[in-house]
Amino acid sequence: MKLHIEKYKIQVTNWPKSGQHILAQFDDSKIVVYQSYRPEIGSFAVKNQCFGGEFSLNRMTWIKPNFLWMMYRNGWGTKSGQEVVLAIHLKRDAFERYAAQAVYSSFQAELYKDENDWKEKLKSSDVRLQWDPDHAPNGGKEERRAVQLGLRNRAIRSFANEDILLIEDISAFVREQGELVKMKKLDELWTPLEKPFVFSDEAINHHLGICKTIH
Repeated sequence: MKLHIEKYKIQVTNWPKSGQHILAQFDDSKIVVYQSYRPEIGSFAVKNQCFGGEFSLNRMTWIKPNFLWMMYRNGWGTKSGQEVVLAIHLKRDAFERYAAQAVYSSFQAELYKDENDWKEKLKSSDVRLQWDPDHAPNGGKEERRAVQLGLRNRAIRSFANEDILLIEDISAFVREQGELVKMKKLDELWTPLEKPFVFSDEAINHHLGICKTIH
């Protein structure tokens, strides 16, 4: 597994407690995002290192940089249709491009002139932005918020075929760690090594409302 991991009990002490943060594994060239699929789609993606086959380019697909938020959504890979968990090593400049184009899923008065302005931007944008409560390994809600980006049209076509460096099937790792959570052995839990991601472009940080201080 190319994914770098660390004990959860060590990481959690360094993570911000509140605010909007993109917790992610990244370096100068890439950022890891997560998705879960049924076997037909997930297996194709791993084998071909791109998305195709039964993957639909006509539906919005959501990418999540935060591992534990993905685990909350897919039940540690146990939910039907989400059994294959993928760690997608995405080109960092592609992720930044998505974020720069993103329009919030709900109206934000401080960012848009009015609701009609927001609706027009939402209609024309290929990227949707949503902040949701982050979650602990056992599913408990955190004060900290986690981001997900929805891709469609040109963005999803670029994502599926051009923007990915590596696709890893981490389903076995997820199942092993999920069993530890079920047994309440969080001291033994390993999670991908993550830290707050901040864009080099301050305009994107402002647009996304990213907190740059640790609370």
